[in-house]
Amino acid sequence: MTDIDSYLQAHCTPADDVLRDLAAETTALFPDAAGMQVSPDEGRLLTMLVQLTGAAFAVEVGVFTGYSALCIARGLPGGGRLLACDVSEEWTALARKYWQRAGVEHRIDLRIAPAIETLTALPAEPHIDFVFVDADKTGYPQYYETLVPRLRPGGLMVLDNVLQDGRVLNPERPGHFAVAQLNETVLHDDRVESVMLAVRDGVTLIRKR
Repeated sequence: MTDIDSYLQAHCTPADDVLRDLAAETTALFPDAAGMQVSPDEGRLLTMLVQLTGAAFAVEVGVFTGYSALCIARGLPGGGRLLACDVSEEWTALARKYWQRAGVEHRIDLRIAPAIETLTALPAEPHIDFVFVDADKTGYPQYYETLVPRLRPGGLMVLDNVLQDGRVLNPERPGHFAVAQLNETVLHDDRVESVMLAVRDGVTLIRKR
């Protein structure tokens, strides 16, 4: 972590014991994959965005061990729901443990299946208030095209890892090309307005017109 990263973390409302313990256990149990977990400042951003949009129904594509889902669920109002999509029973078992500890498990509907199957089964009309996508990068374009029609006017989509450690400038792998392609699609999509932020590995906020 650079000095400026440390400064940023120090000037953000800190994570509580539940989130800190989840991050620590994720690193201990899945050291090779722990980098997929969102950072505390990004988690705080997600909670705040959900609160600011007044979202009641949210969708997450890519759960991992549940840090971001916990942050989203905490931002929802009473009666709010999060549809969380992932394919790993192992990773999400840890997520369930911490959702329960945080008292948000009743707000989260976890679906273990390929996300695109879960998403295409949703009603076709615009009804989703908030979306967070942080999953397999080659799937990003398909997730986007499936979710935008289902996002209500004024609804917000958040795409994570849109910079790919700078590799969107010179893509080499399929995931890099997919994200770079989607970045251009979003920019020229008349259905939405967007802003790309240099938060961690890049975050794009996309508002449905």
